[in-house]
Amino acid sequence: MQVREALKKRKSTRAFLSRDVEREKIVRILDAARHAPSGTNTQPWQVAVVRGEKKRELQGLMETAFRGGEKGKMDYQYYPVDWQPPYKERRKACGLQLYSTLQISREDKQRQMDQWAANYRAFDAPVALFFFMDGIMETGSFLDYGMFLQSLMLSAVEEGLAVCPQAALGEYPKIVKPFLGYPDDTVLLCGISLGYEDPDALVNSYRTPREEVESFTRFFD
Repeated sequence: MQVREALKKRKSTRAFLSRDVEREKIVRILDAARHAPSGTNTQPWQVAVVRGEKKRELQGLMETAFRGGEKGKMDYQYYPVDWQPPYKERRKACGLQLYSTLQISREDKQRQMDQWAANYRAFDAPVALFFFMDGIMETGSFLDYGMFLQSLMLSAVEEGLAVCPQAALGEYPKIVKPFLGYPDDTVLLCGISLGYEDPDALVNSYRTPREEVESFTRFFD
């Protein structure tokens, strides 16, 4: 598979088959991703692969917290505090596309909650990956981590797997870190759902649009 093909094939998958992901595939994906670049070769990534009973226990704790009204708080500020155009409109369109595909109305608060709660179960994928780094690392390491995550996801696509990168899996660090044995001063960045896509699931039937190259690029010759 060519890199260009993998880039276009990758999408945020929100429904997975119950089929287990082979440990060997997970290792191959991580083995490929570890070659991602990082400033001065710091390699800040620390990865927790959570499956089976451990996953069921952890997702249960997060979903219970969410449904109980406990608002999650990430270790860092992911989104703008004050949304401005064009990002505000893109964000709104993304949510509307999901809910309209699933025919969840604005008034149906229960179905909205149920759909959002699925985030904390990693959309019932067989594998949830959690990504940490030491708290002493600074902004540059977030850039490095982004390259690592994209490398991991493209490698997963090459293996015939589906992914969903999720900020939501980083919303309850006070639950995740002690459960997995990571120190409190580490940073929980995010998570990725990993598994085999359910091709018949309605939620997997749409793709979010991307801006054309001309809209974000300036050439200086």
